[in-house]
Amino acid sequence: MGYAAGLALVFPVLILLHLFVAPYTKVEESFHVQAVHDLLANGLPNGWNDTTLNRTNYDHFAFPGAVPRSAVGATALALLSKPVILFRAGINQQLLARAILGLFNASSLAIYATGLRRSFGHAVAIWYIVFQASQFHLMYYASRPLSNMFAFGITTLAFWLLLPGPNPSQFQQSLALSLLTFAGVVFRSELALLVGTQTLFLIFSRRISIYRTTFAGLFGLAVGLTLTVCIDGAFWQSFPLWPEFEAFRFNVLAGQSSEWGTEPWSFYFSNSLPRLLFNPLCYLLAIPVALRQSATRKSALSLLIPAMAFVALYSFQPHKEWRFIIYIIPSLTSGAALGAGYLWTHRSRSCFARWATRALAVSSLAVFLLSNLVLLPASAANYPGGQAIDAMHRQHALREDQSAQSDINVYLGNLACQTGVTRFLQQDPSSGWVYDKTEDEGIKSTSEFWDRFDYLVLETSSDANIVGSDETRLSRALPSSAWESVYVVNGFTGITVLRPGVPAKGIAERRILESVGGARAVGLFERIREYARVLSRGWWVEPRMEPRVQILKRVRD
Repeated sequence: MGYAAGLALVFPVLILLHLFVAPYTKVEESFHVQAVHDLLANGLPNGWNDTTLNRTNYDHFAFPGAVPRSAVGATALALLSKPVILFRAGINQQLLARAILGLFNASSLAIYATGLRRSFGHAVAIWYIVFQASQFHLMYYASRPLSNMFAFGITTLAFWLLLPGPNPSQFQQSLALSLLTFAGVVFRSELALLVGTQTLFLIFSRRISIYRTTFAGLFGLAVGLTLTVCIDGAFWQSFPLWPEFEAFRFNVLAGQSSEWGTEPWSFYFSNSLPRLLFNPLCYLLAIPVALRQSATRKSALSLLIPAMAFVALYSFQPHKEWRFIIYIIPSLTSGAALGAGYLWTHRSRSCFARWATRALAVSSLAVFLLSNLVLLPASAANYPGGQAIDAMHRQHALREDQSAQSDINVYLGNLACQTGVTRFLQQDPSSGWVYDKTEDEGIKSTSEFWDRFDYLVLETSSDANIVGSDETRLSRALPSSAWESVYVVNGFTGITVLRPGVPAKGIAERRILESVGGARAVGLFERIREYARVLSRGWWVEPRMEPRVQILKRVRD
């Protein structure tokens, strides 16, 4: 194993670290998480019209969303999780499924790094690994069950096949286009634009023939369409069904995606790409160097032109999110690595190259520390719902006589459901736990609705004058009922800059370190923090935490 290949092991290590520090999921990941749970618990429905199907066992029938999403990725995770669960029944299945996805994406990044070593040498591959590992968003989201992240590993493997080699093969180019097409058909329709820009570049640079291009596209389309129609037809009990076409028709043709907000055309260039690349010297220094030097210009252009053309075209879609363009980050990072590699190999001949190399190394270390010591704890504190449901189960186990307890009814409020509650975290129905996620305001205004609950997981605030809507309905419907607040979960509300002399609280960091390494880890972090504050003359940055979700327990006579 070469040095660069060994260094690429940092990808699975970092992705799994982010997974264990932030094990919960948010509402945008809920479809795939719930689908994995339901497929593990109940299996895929039998055919497209299963008359014996109990739809209450499948979350997507109760909460279908605006458009159907593909369950192909969830099916793959469920199939790969099954053997592990058979050998270790008590394993955390949500973490297992996410770990499988994270390791797939980590493997694709590592394979891509070995391709860079083959094409451009060790220096470029190592700089690529350094830049990629210090980018927070990719490491954090690589294990998150989003359609974009299911597609990401496939597109990264496709770009690996497109890297120049000593014996370029049109078969590799064709396979790459087939993979890109497959990912677009099954997971994200916006990849059609990336297929188009990449195909045009390959044709104009005479790296592939039109015949092979057509065959590759049709092959990827046929395989992807067959898979998604068969699996999603059964999962949604509807035939024929092509989820990504339904999403394209809803979001693009009908323009409904604008309901989730719009951004100006320049948003991806001015906001998303700097955020995703994270290290500003990647795009202010390294990429310009790669484009300026004749030794690296052609390779840099082959990486950057299709990617940037895709972003420019996709920018005409009004609704924008950074995860819609995350597929091109390996290509852009490779462009930066080309420039950094050139500077590294010429550092002994140029004062500029020597100082630029040092600046790139220092900035990479700085953003790596910022990613893992500030942004990771802050992001992990964004899931109060997941923390609350776990805390409720622990509190109940400690406080109640389990043998005397009948059914336990729990109401899960909207914020809790959006910030971490999944079926994986709910107790098995045979244990007597019953969960309610009713959203209808009329139903929630009646005393009969609230009177049956033993626990409520509701939104709260540090301001005593602010009362959540569910809490208001409860007090109006059951004015004489008594409830005890048994647990309050703090959530991330921003970044606090501490001036010299202001003590650090470290709430988010302490919670994470206690779960990973116990009291010793907390003590070590606090000693390092105090030493760092000496170096920074007392200044410090930490996540600001405020109460977000509370657990109320019914007090009965």
